[in-house]
Amino acid sequence: MCANPSITLYRLYGCPWCERVVAKLEAMALEYDSVFVPGEHSKRRVIKRVSGTRSAPVIVDSNTGVTMAESGNILTYLDRTYGGGE
Repeated sequence: MCANPSITLYRLYGCPWCERVVAKLEAMALEYDSVFVPGEHSKRRVIKRVSGTRSAPVIVDSNTGVTMAESGNILTYLDRTYGGGE
């Protein structure tokens, strides 16, 4: 486990699923960068390029090479990778 993971979170303003991921990252004291994407699906080119989807949230973890969408999957990944969860 790296003390300062290089995680980028692609998120929307006011998105409850994105905020769940933010809360987990902060509770785990993991450093991350936020990239806010447009609310309109057709304008989410940057998130489409990195993840293949236009849905948010998406994380890119350069420590592990993982790119992942869907808040539930992201929360599980963070627990397993950085929290010692199973």
